[in-house]
Amino acid sequence: MTYSRRNMVEEQQEASQKIKQIAAICDELNFKLGPIDWEQYGMQAIVNVNGIDIARLIEFSQIERDYILRRVQIQLLAQAALKSAHAHSGVKVLMWSPVDVSKPEEFLSLWIITLETDERIPIAETIKNGQRVYEPYVFDREDKQQFVKLFGPPSEGEYRPGEVVTLKEREREFTGEILYSIPPGKVIPGRRQASRGYHTVAGTAYTDGAAARYIVDCKDGFPHIVNQSQVSRGEQIS
Repeated sequence: MTYSRRNMVEEQQEASQKIKQIAAICDELNFKLGPIDWEQYGMQAIVNVNGIDIARLIEFSQIERDYILRRVQIQLLAQAALKSAHAHSGVKVLMWSPVDVSKPEEFLSLWIITLETDERIPIAETIKNGQRVYEPYVFDREDKQQFVKLFGPPSEGEYRPGEVVTLKEREREFTGEILYSIPPGKVIPGRRQASRGYHTVAGTAYTDGAAARYIVDCKDGFPHIVNQSQVSRGEQIS
């Protein structure tokens, strides 16, 4: 696009004002905002946070705290997951799923990032040295104290830890071993796979005393967290 000098000056002024607003929100959110070359590129300048390119200035349709947080989060979570998985160039993230943890003292939030390879990467969002960072979360299936810290005390359900079950999630079937059961509560309902989808925890509470949520290891990364209605008994693994 060809700009007259007047149009270019107006765009630079708009870009400068928008950057000031974004910078103030990033500072509030503990994001490290990189230099933005608005003088040369105007509204086409790239916004860089924590060393990662997020989007062009013109693509920030809203200048609000929650919008900026979400826009930056999805990029930083994706980059952390892809780096952790050593994924080759071109691999995409399919889903961003927050984990409803019981006592997240160690981090701001915990996410499962699902790649198009079906690998499930846990990423913790924390504050370090005054900066919001995204790093792989080390999960140990043998550490029962970690289960308690993440999900609270174990619960009784129809299925028991050690059982091999089949579960349905996003219109697909998986087979895995139950590691832990927790009380019914808000759960992630089945969803269609969505390219670059950003998802929030939602659902309804179950009141059936026999119902529970299960932590199921399907050998594809961080275990699946599913409600009892998604689970059936599977083939025993020899």
